[in-house]
Order: sequence, then C-alpha cells, then structure tokens
Amino acid sequence: MPPQTDHASLHLHLLPDTYFLVQLGHDAPLPAPLLARLQRPGPFLSLTRTPDEVSVVGASIAGEDDAYAADWRCIKIAGPMDLGLTGIMADFTAPLKSAAIPVFALSTWNTDYVLVPKDKAEAAVRVLTDDGWKFVEP
Repeated sequence: MPPQTDHASLHLHLLPDTYFLVQLGHDAPLPAPLLARLQRPGPFLSLTRTPDEVSVVGASIAGEDDAYAADWRCIKIAGPMDLGLTGIMADFTAPLKSAAIPVFALSTWNTDYVLVPKDKAEAAVRVLTDDGWKFVEP
C-alpha cells in the first residue's frame, strides 16, 4: 500500500552502508568491540536487550566488524515522524511481503529503519517505488 501522504518525512533513503545483525543470549555479555562503539559517536548501532535475547544491529566498519556478516542494507524512512501516525510500518512492509523480501525493522523516536538482505536491496527499492514510495538521496 502506498504511503498515506507524499510528505517529505515519509520519503525513503537507501543508506549506503552494509549492516550486520547479531543475536546473543539474554544473559550474554556484550562483545568488547560493540561496547566500545556504544561509547563513542559513529555509525549506526542499535542494541536491544529483552528478557529473551540481545539483538545488535550495526553499520559495518571494515576491519572492526569483520566477525559479523554484513549481509543487510538499510532503508530509512526520512522522518521525523509524528508518533501519532499509524500503519506506516504495515504500509511499508506489505509490498515487501508480497515480493517475498524479508525484513528486520527497528524504530526510533524519529523514524523507522528497515533492513533487507543486501542481495534483495535493488528489488526492494523497485517494489517500493512501484508501490508509490519515493526514494531520495540522504
């Protein structure tokens, strides 16, 4: 389903980096390189701890994150979005589901990030564009 509006906050950016996903046990210590990245400004890094697991998503840094497979690309909804908007993620992921493109989604206060396998990134852009979403340069 196309975006609810053509507002610039709902435009999309295919970010240039590749990304890794790491799942750790709920009680696992964080690897030292990831802890170090949390302590300094830098590229995208998201850490979520739940009672069941720890999920880490990050933009890959050559030589620093070689232990993690950077098999993902990231599509960012431009944002910032009003927290009262509803259905954005459903509208966004519906065409990807129809095209059998897997996603890993993250939300922040300002916006949403959706990772797709890097070998399906071009297809994801095509599918979303065909659905009425607009890609712009970040």
